[in-house]
Amino acid sequence: MTSQSTDPRERIIEAIDHLDHVLPGQGPIHEFVHHNTIHGFQYLPFEQALAEYENLTGVFGYQPESQNRALYQQNRITDEDLFAVLSHQKDLQSEQVVFQSKNLTLKNKDIYRVALVHELPTLSISQLNWQIEENGALELVQEDVTEQSRARMLATTNDQGIVVRQLWESILKKLDIELVDLHPENMLDLSEEEAKLWLEKINNSLASAEDVPVHQKTRLEAEAKLEELLSQIGDQITLRGFVKALSGIDILYSIRPQIIRICASVLDEGVAAWQLPERGNLGLFAAWRSTVQFDVNPFLHDLPDWQRIVSETPEDPIECIMMQLTHMEIPDEKWEGYLRRLALELPGWSGLINWRQHHPEYQTENNAKLHLADYLAIRLTLDRLWLNQACKDNWKIDARLGTIDYYFRKNLSEFMVRKLLYQGDLPEYLTTLANDLIERTGSERQQQEEWQDLADLIWTWQLSPLVENDLEHAAFNSGWRLFRLSQHLGLTADDIQAMQKTDLLHILSVLDKFTVTERSKVWLYAYEHHYREDFLQAIRANLKRGRWATRDQRPHAQIVFCIDEREESIRRQLEEINPAIETLGAAGFYGLPMNYKGLDDHHRTALCPIVVVPAHDVNEVPRKGMESIYEEHLKGHGFYHKLAYLLNQSLRRSLVLSHAVIDALAPIIFIGLLGRTFVPKQILAFNSGLRERIDKKVPTELLFNALEPDKPATPETPRLGFTDQEQVDRLTAFMKGTGLTYGFAKIVSLMAHGSTSQNNPHEAAHDCGACSGKRGGPNARLFAAMANRPKIRKLLAERGINIPDDTWFLGAEHDTCSDVITWYDVEDIPESLQPHFESVKANLISARNASAHERCRRFYSAKNPKTPSGGIDHVHLRSNDLSQVRPEYGHATNASAIVGRRSISQGVFLDRRAFLISYDPTQDPEGKALENILLAVGPVGAGINLEYYFSTIDNERFGCSTKIPHNITGLFGVMEGTSSDIRTGLPKQMVEIHEAVRLQILVEAKTEILGEIYGRQPSIQELVGGGWVLLSAIDPDTGEISYFERGVGFVPWQPEVKVIPEVESSSAYYQDIDVPLPPVLIKQPKMTGV
Repeated sequence: MTSQSTDPRERIIEAIDHLDHVLPGQGPIHEFVHHNTIHGFQYLPFEQALAEYENLTGVFGYQPESQNRALYQQNRITDEDLFAVLSHQKDLQSEQVVFQSKNLTLKNKDIYRVALVHELPTLSISQLNWQIEENGALELVQEDVTEQSRARMLATTNDQGIVVRQLWESILKKLDIELVDLHPENMLDLSEEEAKLWLEKINNSLASAEDVPVHQKTRLEAEAKLEELLSQIGDQITLRGFVKALSGIDILYSIRPQIIRICASVLDEGVAAWQLPERGNLGLFAAWRSTVQFDVNPFLHDLPDWQRIVSETPEDPIECIMMQLTHMEIPDEKWEGYLRRLALELPGWSGLINWRQHHPEYQTENNAKLHLADYLAIRLTLDRLWLNQACKDNWKIDARLGTIDYYFRKNLSEFMVRKLLYQGDLPEYLTTLANDLIERTGSERQQQEEWQDLADLIWTWQLSPLVENDLEHAAFNSGWRLFRLSQHLGLTADDIQAMQKTDLLHILSVLDKFTVTERSKVWLYAYEHHYREDFLQAIRANLKRGRWATRDQRPHAQIVFCIDEREESIRRQLEEINPAIETLGAAGFYGLPMNYKGLDDHHRTALCPIVVVPAHDVNEVPRKGMESIYEEHLKGHGFYHKLAYLLNQSLRRSLVLSHAVIDALAPIIFIGLLGRTFVPKQILAFNSGLRERIDKKVPTELLFNALEPDKPATPETPRLGFTDQEQVDRLTAFMKGTGLTYGFAKIVSLMAHGSTSQNNPHEAAHDCGACSGKRGGPNARLFAAMANRPKIRKLLAERGINIPDDTWFLGAEHDTCSDVITWYDVEDIPESLQPHFESVKANLISARNASAHERCRRFYSAKNPKTPSGGIDHVHLRSNDLSQVRPEYGHATNASAIVGRRSISQGVFLDRRAFLISYDPTQDPEGKALENILLAVGPVGAGINLEYYFSTIDNERFGCSTKIPHNITGLFGVMEGTSSDIRTGLPKQMVEIHEAVRLQILVEAKTEILGEIYGRQPSIQELVGGGWVLLSAIDPDTGEISYFERGVGFVPWQPEVKVIPEVESSSAYYQDIDVPLPPVLIKQPKMTGV
């Protein structure tokens, strides 16, 4: 984006606003909500977005080839997958013939396959010598060559040495490559005198060949390189990057601790004992200006002009940004790019401040005013200070672009030497010369002749055979690559001799055009193709097998879980334990967006998808008659939290008591830590009992009926409670959306979910995405309370939803880490239904134990417990283990989503990889309910999947790396140590077992209906049409499956017929297997009417 405004101030404001599209969108860590890591590029097609992001940041958007090749070796990607994708990618022209002779037909796809499966790298001369002398590359056929190719090569003789040597020599001869003896011992370790003599010969030959002196050529190239580097300022680098490239000095090392200190102080949510004065009234920039003059830290006092520069900064941050950019002489047209580059140098801090700016409603412990302009103003001021110092120390000039440009145009030899030295491109002897010259003279102002001689040496060295030249063919680049490729294709010297040189060059051209990006696309598509084929084959084989296409028979119970793929296993296990129970799936806020305030909460929390703003408040209050217990609870709760605050906060802040009291308490705390480490079960029971005695539980209920029904409810002015009409509207929409409009069981439970773990800053990332990263229990409880009201049932009946009198709704919450199930308002269950409830509860306990056992197969430390009880014990302790960095794997392995009746997938083992969303197309002929489901669930599922995708493919750049060095900072984020960037994304421990594929969404609906929805909804066009998710459809009448092809529409899926195995039970299939399993069928009981 380039601003059209002519007003410099407006252009700065627009440029800062646009940074919202490139900075991380993650909020404070306790508000963690999964989202597309590169959300600002989602308007582009997936592949283009990855290319744009790589161009901006240098971060590659696909899985490393080494991992793809490992998957190929594991048969997770097959040749059939690769060739299917290659034939589908028309631009690759995979069937085009490259060379044809009597005995050989070579096509593009043959070259592509070898390039995919085997590494064909360009070598250095040292590596080539190693391959020949140490690995016997000219004595034996390469180890990784297939038997088929090996057999073709050795068809006329079994002497591998003769075959491969003849092949090597024929390739070099055909390419007119002369194999010069450039052995490392002879060439790379030249003495200074030998190097000068050798390079002098090249100088003489170059000078005699043309009239232009060598030094003049050096200057011309240096000037071109200087122009290139200067042109990158703003678009690709800042002045910091320019100075670093020519001095090796990175001023960010000096600036980062200072900018972090001020930002952390302003953002702090309760950790710091001392707060930045007036941070709420002044804002970040003004608060910094008011305090920096009094800063006693020595970091500024080493800079002689710091007081003058700081004092002359304007009060307005926008004016300050303009002033600093102008002072550094950054051209106006580069301002936007320069600010973008500056923000991306510390994207975590920039992104969090930007998030706070765009979320003024965010409730925090402080009321600090945060704007990205404040951050950039401080950063530019600090940059100017340290850039001035660096430029004066190295070149005795000011950090102004014009001055720097002038200096290096006058000293091009110094530029040439410095650039190649700090780029790390020089061999050892030239590196030694360059370092010595810089140390002795500092700049070209001194010993100019020495600088010129060294620059000439470096320039001529670049023409030597030791330096890779893309324009020339050499044994260690083109020769070696063709040598490797030929062996994998089974080619012999006779085949090479039958070719013209142009044929070999064409083969090289095909290889070169099949870049790492193109290869990575094919790998991704093939990986997804493999999963899709297994997934859809199992779905097709399950047609007419799954239960609950209709409810002719009344279910024993109905449990409505969240759509979360972690619930797939407990649903499947429950259905195996009691086939008469029906399970459903819905977004975990259950269609009830609200601002919730729990009994002990200080603030309200929005429980709904992140894109929704609630207009209704709901409170948890003590039940009638519980006033005295509530009073005791308040006292105990207050005492418990005061004690916790004293131990964790107050003690360390006291100048007088801290040392003595901490020393006195240390033995007790140490014993507690030992207990939690060696006898965690007993310590957990002791702590829980103590907590219950101090902080007594009080029976509660929800206050959700509107006390002022005539008062309008809006996001700006939320109203306490829902009116009867609002309750009926929401329940109707939910029930019709899920298909739960008839055939109600006696017990209908809304099973929300959350996650509990210890010492886990990313705990919120395990909670419910449909509740903005919070627990969904209050939503389930609220739904049940509404649905149990007689008045609401009467109004529902008027809309055709008849709930039997003996049906009771219950809210519950499943802890996906500990597998504990918490029930709400069980005291309200009618006495006649108590036995039925206990039966359902017992089934769920068995199912959660079995699910825990299934989860343990992916936990290394679980050591494959033999029984479900062993599994539940392990996960329960895991969730309470202070040292556990993998309390659960969260959404890892998510790969698919099914929108439709449970009968589609019931009876299929999906390995906890599928989001399951209930929808009955027979009750939605026009697709209105489906449209609402896709609009609500699509962004949630896509956000989860894409965050896991990106954090998996490059956990260092897209994710936040390993948890081990993480420090919680100000209760809003994690850092590595004390002066790193805020780490965003998912930690390594959450994605270790994930497989980076895009979400495969299967919808039970007519393609015509899906096409109409697609045409109406831009957000669905963006996700599906842009390739961020993959869409398929299964016809509700015929069972025929189609998949959506971008630019074409729905295409019939026509695979080969494949027999899907059937297993006795889930446990019989997964037992003792710790890798992902393909879908299979589970043996079904003989039941009718379901």
